[in-house]
Amino acid sequence: MNSEPITQESSTRICNHMNKDHEDAVNAYAKYYGKIKTFKSAKMISLSPEAVQIKIDEETLEIKFDHILQDCSDAHKTLVRMIKAIPKL
Repeated sequence: MNSEPITQESSTRICNHMNKDHEDAVNAYAKYYGKIKTFKSAKMISLSPEAVQIKIDEETLEIKFDHILQDCSDAHKTLVRMIKAIPKL
C-alpha cells in the first residue's frame, strides 16, 4: 500500500479485493459495527475517507471511521485495526 489518494477507482479496487479475498471480514464488520445479526449476504460497495458502505441483503449500511482517512494506506491500516478490534466469540 502506498500514499495513493482515495478515489472512486481506488474505492472500487479496495471493495472488490475485500469482497473477493476477505468476505469473512466484511461479514464481521456488518455483524459487529452494523449490529446486524443475520443476513444472507454482505458486500462492501464503497469506501470514502469518512466511511465504508456495505450492502447487506437489500439495505445499505454506512460505518463511519474513527478519523478521516488520509489515503489508501490509511484505509488498509484502519480496516485491519477494525477487524482486530472485534471481540472473538
